[in-house]
Amino acid sequence: MNIRIEPTREALGKAAATDIAQAIREELLSKPTLRMIFAAAPSQSEMLHELIRQPGIDWQRISAFHMDEYIGLPERSPQSFGMWLRDAIFDRVPLANYHLIEPGNKPEKVCEDYAQKLAEGPIDIVLLGVGANGHLAFNDPPADLDDPLFVKVVDLDDVCRQQQVDDECFATFEDVPTKAISLTIPTLLRGERLFCCVPGSFKARAVRDMVHEPVSGNCPATALRTHPRCMVYLDPESSAELERE
Repeated sequence: MNIRIEPTREALGKAAATDIAQAIREELLSKPTLRMIFAAAPSQSEMLHELIRQPGIDWQRISAFHMDEYIGLPERSPQSFGMWLRDAIFDRVPLANYHLIEPGNKPEKVCEDYAQKLAEGPIDIVLLGVGANGHLAFNDPPADLDDPLFVKVVDLDDVCRQQQVDDECFATFEDVPTKAISLTIPTLLRGERLFCCVPGSFKARAVRDMVHEPVSGNCPATALRTHPRCMVYLDPESSAELERE
């Protein structure tokens, strides 16, 4: 992977947005449409804020997906990742369309239907983050790096659930759902180009493991090192534990 360390969280977001916008413009020169997958998390806020301000992006040729969603939240809950992304970007730019994960009462069927939509064409660009436990999407460790499924129901571990409280998405640990729908790691790695924003001190240990530990499901983010076109953006806090030459 390629790693870029910016001096502040805001600079990280701007740098990533600039690179992502350039990638989108380049891809649209040779493709009639693009299909993108978005992560929903506070770690993506600065990047998405800057991305919608970038010039020369023909959003009407872009279809959007997202990578995970809680099971069991009330309809239109503010903690829903789909609602978060609508507010952050999906309703702020003129996308061709966007596909929300809506678990309802039949999450397994929703997984099948969403997987079918994802399989209808290539995934051009994936915008993702890394969890405090090293997860990608909601693939908590130990994760299956060769999962045969595109999308599945997962159990959220305690570190993952606590992160949602630390990110001020939920008031208490007990409020955080225990299950979710998540795209699998092979699905995320299908993206032609990956851009990963990981700010903040809470992520320092996960970033260290992502870079220095063997590639395995014990730190799912290590799988990013197997991708030929993955760019990772860090700030001083998240990169604090990296071993530098």
